[in-house]
Amino acid sequence: MSLFHVVEFCLKIGQLFWMLCCWLVSWLIDDKSPLPVGSVGDPDKTKMKKNHHHHNKMCFFWNKISTSGFKIPTFSLHPVRFGKNWWKKVVVAWVVLWVLISFWTFCYFSSQAMDKRKETLASMCDERARMLQDQFNVSMNHVQAMSILISTFHHAKFPSAIDQRTFSEYTDRTSFERPLTSGVAYAVRVLHSERKEFERQQGWIIRRMDSFEQKPVHKDEYNIEALEPSPVQKEYAPVIFAQDTVSHVISLDMLSGKEDRENVLRARKSGKGVLTAPFPLIKTNRLGVILTFAVYKRDLPSNATPKERIEATNGYLGGVFDIESLVENLLQQLASKQTILVNVYDTTNHSEPISMYGSDVSADGLEHVSPLNFGDPFRKHEMRCRFKQKPPWPVLTMVTSFCILVIALLIAHIFHATMSRIQRVEEDCHKMKLLKKKAEAADVAKSQFLATVSHEIRTPMNGVLGMLHMLMDTELDVTQQDYVRTAQASGKALVSLINEVLDQAKIESGKLELEEVRFDLRGILDDVLSLFSGKSQEKGLELAVYISDHVPEMLIGDPGRFRQILTNLMGNSIKFTEKGHIFVTVHLVEELLDSSDVETSTSTENTLSGLPVADRQRSWQKFKSFSSSGHRSFALAPSEINLIVSVEDTGVGIPVEAQSRIFTPFMQVGPSISRTHGGTGIGLSISKCLVGLMKGEIGFSSIPKVGSTFTFTAVFANGMHSSERKSELHNNNQPILSEFKGMKAVLVDHKPARGQVSRYHFQRLGIRVEIVSGVEQALRFTTTVNIILIEQEVWSKEADVFIKKLQKDPLVHSPKLFLLANSIDTSISDSLRNIIDPPVLIVKPLRASMLAATLQRGLGIGNSETSQQKGPPALILRNLLLGRKILIVDDNNVNLRVAAGALKKYGADVVCAESGVKAISLLKPPHEFDACFMDIQMPEMDGFEATRRIRDMEEEMNERNKTGESLTVEESNRTRWHLPVLAMTADVIQATHEECLKCGMDGYVSKPFEAEQLYREVSRFFSSPSDTES
Repeated sequence: MSLFHVVEFCLKIGQLFWMLCCWLVSWLIDDKSPLPVGSVGDPDKTKMKKNHHHHNKMCFFWNKISTSGFKIPTFSLHPVRFGKNWWKKVVVAWVVLWVLISFWTFCYFSSQAMDKRKETLASMCDERARMLQDQFNVSMNHVQAMSILISTFHHAKFPSAIDQRTFSEYTDRTSFERPLTSGVAYAVRVLHSERKEFERQQGWIIRRMDSFEQKPVHKDEYNIEALEPSPVQKEYAPVIFAQDTVSHVISLDMLSGKEDRENVLRARKSGKGVLTAPFPLIKTNRLGVILTFAVYKRDLPSNATPKERIEATNGYLGGVFDIESLVENLLQQLASKQTILVNVYDTTNHSEPISMYGSDVSADGLEHVSPLNFGDPFRKHEMRCRFKQKPPWPVLTMVTSFCILVIALLIAHIFHATMSRIQRVEEDCHKMKLLKKKAEAADVAKSQFLATVSHEIRTPMNGVLGMLHMLMDTELDVTQQDYVRTAQASGKALVSLINEVLDQAKIESGKLELEEVRFDLRGILDDVLSLFSGKSQEKGLELAVYISDHVPEMLIGDPGRFRQILTNLMGNSIKFTEKGHIFVTVHLVEELLDSSDVETSTSTENTLSGLPVADRQRSWQKFKSFSSSGHRSFALAPSEINLIVSVEDTGVGIPVEAQSRIFTPFMQVGPSISRTHGGTGIGLSISKCLVGLMKGEIGFSSIPKVGSTFTFTAVFANGMHSSERKSELHNNNQPILSEFKGMKAVLVDHKPARGQVSRYHFQRLGIRVEIVSGVEQALRFTTTVNIILIEQEVWSKEADVFIKKLQKDPLVHSPKLFLLANSIDTSISDSLRNIIDPPVLIVKPLRASMLAATLQRGLGIGNSETSQQKGPPALILRNLLLGRKILIVDDNNVNLRVAAGALKKYGADVVCAESGVKAISLLKPPHEFDACFMDIQMPEMDGFEATRRIRDMEEEMNERNKTGESLTVEESNRTRWHLPVLAMTADVIQATHEECLKCGMDGYVSKPFEAEQLYREVSRFFSSPSDTES
């Protein structure tokens, strides 16, 4: 089957070559002009989808041919006719071309096979050379170590600790450490004056060695007694110790032999191991070499001169290497599919290398040379390797070349099918181009449609919401106010739906980006709780948030998108939960990895409402942030932190069959859910994409009729400065208001989990809280605490008993009572109405600002001036904007009326302009305006261009002030001109802060105006009259 695929592929390639040849021949016959450069179509327009990749290539090539004005012969009902013999020339050219190609293929593959054969030979030769060299170095190191041993135990001790018997036994037992040596012998240095005494002590005479070099003897004919005494000379080097394998060299003078003498003299002068030239060994007549080390006195310094080394020489230790047997043993250890011949040469004399091992018989002329380094820089050695057998016939290469030639000859027979196929591909290519243009136009139309529809819907919706907001400030009865609130809620729901659809479109196009700003995480959670507090109180749900003390107060990231994720998750929980609780927790990922203090139990005793919940750990068990060993599988930058946020509820849960599609856009759990609870089904899909942009993950765990737990991680930068981080380590719960610092309270709650969450919120204010499970225990703290906090469930059961015992002694000052409740029902109101000093009611969910205000009112504490300064934003705005002259620029008359009405409500003097051109004329210095609210999208000149021109005019005026040019009195009133310009946009998400700053704007506000946001932007430029006077 694979061969068939190869043939099919070659046929397709051949089709292209055949068409090329036809085109060239037709051009030669018709004598057309060559194809001009750039006459082909745009290559970018020929790129299609992946499944049409092959068609596109042929279509692109056919475009080249068709646009050049040439005609290619096709066999159809009415074929185009050329000369009679044109096809013969084409066939001849085709055959010649492919004969050359097949020959080149044969040569190429043959050279590749030869190169591979050379690489194989080189690898095998280098491996053998490396092993021989390594084993030689091991033996050489041990011989050198033995020379140190002789110096220590023979010459340094008296009497000597070594004799022939000891030396022989030691060398035989340690011979495995010298795998390449045939034997080891030691020759002592003897001066001529010491010869007689030495021979008397040894019991034998010193004999000469050079007779063996002149006339080698067989091992069976060797007789030591037949050797002549060594001639008289200045000094001698007789062998006194020898291994049993070379014991026949004892009493021989190493200085009487030519090779050995040169070896000994070089060894003691250099202090290193030296090698002899290859020579027949005594008694064996096998070719070998001797490695010699000089044995010095122990006190010889390491930097001794050659003269000092000669004088300090005690003897010479030599290792005999039988090269032939050693190389043979080495080659037997290696197994190979291809046998090679190995030769070892001594190339000290390059003109006459000495063969140490191997034969010259070989059937292959290929040879590789690997250098050998035996530690003696004077002697040079190398290993030459050749294959025994000739290389095999290149059958595969010949078959490949032959097949190529056969395929080239067969291509002529498929010419008809090729041309008809090309025609069909041309038609398909043309159709695909049209479809591609339509698809691109549809994509552009979709984007334009979304932008246009969004803008056109937002413009009247901003007018509707703005007018409704202004209508709320007029005198309305209760019914009218309810109608207005309902209309406002419906309008905001429509705007929210538009935002979600646009977010989904941005996500699909990959254009959604995150901001990097500093924000308060706990403030974000408090705002989200305030958003859902009304619905939770209506249902009587326990809604709570707990943030670990290890989480920094300030983070750097996108607070709007983080709030959007929490709003989506908590909105679903509120929607699908009728009883129980909704609990949001925020920790660091490191806490879950490294600490066991984080509570993840699912037992009913440890839940917020006492109802069972889904296992929280299952919601993050597939996260990549957690490996199987419990350690983080990725690294964070030092300034980054990884948060893990869980939203736990006791709602209806998610059916098992619907859990796999829970993050699919526009998918609901079921039609009944959509009819009952509403929604678009894209909130979770958007949340998942936003979590991914925050380098996090999202997962969930759900049990039908029990509840669901959604968990996600997000990476933020630490927004705390170094000084703030140090103070945070000492006190993670900084009090918001100083008047609560140092207060003590006791909390009566029989549910430990809920009590811990309540204590967390009170400790944020600086109040120390003790948790008890019953009223009796709380009465023990009446003299030591300032506040007694009681949960609604405890109050409903033990209120009467508790009040009687607490008011038993009216002379004793009792702490202030506060009642924690999820909602205000009639039973609580009736019970509180009958008490003389009723407890102050704190309605959950607990938030820092709400708690502070309630405690101040209940305890009768707090600075009135501070409270006034922290009053409603509308009052502060009136102080800031009263008498300010503000220019509003917008092309929409409704938006102008809404914006002007909103600012006039706060006491501002408003001037309206319908275009950017008019705004430039009004804001040309000098002018009396204090600020400008500029719409972004306007005809003729948008807000960005208008702001740039305003900044240019101000810069020109500032330059004139610096140079002191002739100025009018009005122009010289200000030393520097810079008018605060705030962008007005209906889509805060699209109008990013970077875009506003690029053109010189100072910020932006959303339409319709909200008091909080307007105050946040305006307060950066204006100060209240009271502040100015002070």
